[in-house]
Order: sequence, then structure tokens, then C-alpha cells
Amino acid sequence: MSLNRVYTNFLRPPSIFPVSSNKPIKFRRFSVINCSSSTVNADNSHKLVLQVKEKLKNDYRDLPVGRNGRDDESMILWFLKDRKFSVDDAVQKLRKAIKWRQEFGVSDLTEDFVKGAAKTGKALVHEFLDVKDRPVLLVVASKHFPGMLDPIEDEKLCVFLVEKALSMLPAGKEEINIIIDLRGFGTANADIKYLTFLFDMFYYYYPKRLGQVLFVDAPFVFQPIWQLAKPLMKQYASLVRFCSVKTVREEYFTEKTLPPIFRD
Repeated sequence: MSLNRVYTNFLRPPSIFPVSSNKPIKFRRFSVINCSSSTVNADNSHKLVLQVKEKLKNDYRDLPVGRNGRDDESMILWFLKDRKFSVDDAVQKLRKAIKWRQEFGVSDLTEDFVKGAAKTGKALVHEFLDVKDRPVLLVVASKHFPGMLDPIEDEKLCVFLVEKALSMLPAGKEEINIIIDLRGFGTANADIKYLTFLFDMFYYYYPKRLGQVLFVDAPFVFQPIWQLAKPLMKQYASLVRFCSVKTVREEYFTEKTLPPIFRD
């Protein structure tokens, strides 16, 4: 896909409102944001991408290049959008994200690499999209036991699955859906540290990629866990919806695309 098409997908041109000379002008309050998305068109965004690219090259030459590197213009544009087109803010968040990807070894993650954690069945990417054309990451909380595996194995599986889900995004779509099945959840499955990693990962390294989080059939014992986890989720707490299996079946999938774990 050409870069110009990428810009078009991300940005909408500002509207122009003609003013009639026969009617009084009504003034409305407004706020000024540095290069806000409402005032940046495709041409300007390209210039900002080049500015970020140049700053990363000059100030952080040790960062890798190529896909998801300091010269990846699609990635730069995404982080500019997240930072409301502030060049300096985008540079700092990109520097951190690219460095993390390099140190974490994101590009080296494969099915074979995470098979130890994957065989527990605690998490997987569903083969079908939901009704909003979002890739779906399924988590079965009752199969997660902190301490059973080295925490880094769970983190590697998480990142691998997020990358896999993002690779399934249809053209023009930007977000994924996480569905956490809480049936059978008990205190032995509680893991605040892992939840913190999950949402920090989205906040810092995959901004605006999380569309919704469904907590399905949460038992009473989950409520104190939620009260502890909610502040750690930052703005992503607003994306959480507590719902039933019935809701998942009726509102998020068709009969054909419904995950097997919700068919019983």
C-alpha cells in the first residue's frame, strides 16, 4: 500500500463552512491544539512524518530501521496521530516503543517460540473477526496460574498474539477486541502484574489499537481484582464492558463466527 493511501485512511480533510452575509455570525468556544488532527491534512501530515523521521535519525541513530523501525513512515504516522501530531511527543513515544521492540525481541517471536505458554490454552487469536470486523484475542482466565511459567513466557505469548491479531486487520480497520472469559475464575488465577503489563503494553507500544475489552460472566470474586486493576488500566478502563455469554453470542458474532468456547 502506498504511503499516500495510508495517510488517506488515517486522516480526514477539514470541513469548510460557508458563512452567509445575511445572518449574524455565531462564535463558539474552541481550543487550540498543537497541530491537531482536525487541522492536519495529508500534505501536512507527510511533512510531519518527515520531521519525526529526521529527528529520530539525527538523535537516535542506534535505533533499528525497516519495518517498525525509526524510518517506518506508517508507524511514525500512527504515533503522530496518537500524540495529536506533536512532533516532539511522537518522537519520544516512538523512541521508547522502537527500543522496547528491539529489546523484547518482538520480530523474533514465532509460534514455536511461544508454544510452551500457548499449549496451556489460556489465550489465542480467534480465526474469525467480530461483527465490527475486529480481530479477536481470546483469554481464558481460569487457565492462567501465576508462577506456573516464567512471567516472561506469558508476556512473550501476549505480545505474539497481539502482533498476530494486528496482522489480521482488514483494510481501513485499526483496532482489535479482547474477550476475557471469566467463567471458573478464582483467586488462584488473579494476576495484577500481568494485567498491568498487558495494558501498559497497549498504552505505550500499541496506542489506539485496543477497541474493546469484554469481561464475560465475571464471578463475585473478580470484583476486588477489578477494583485494583481499574486504576492501572488508565484510559483503557473506559473500554471495558462486563457482559454475559449470551451478549457475546448475540452482539459480537454470527452463528458461523462464534468462538467454540461460547457455544456451550
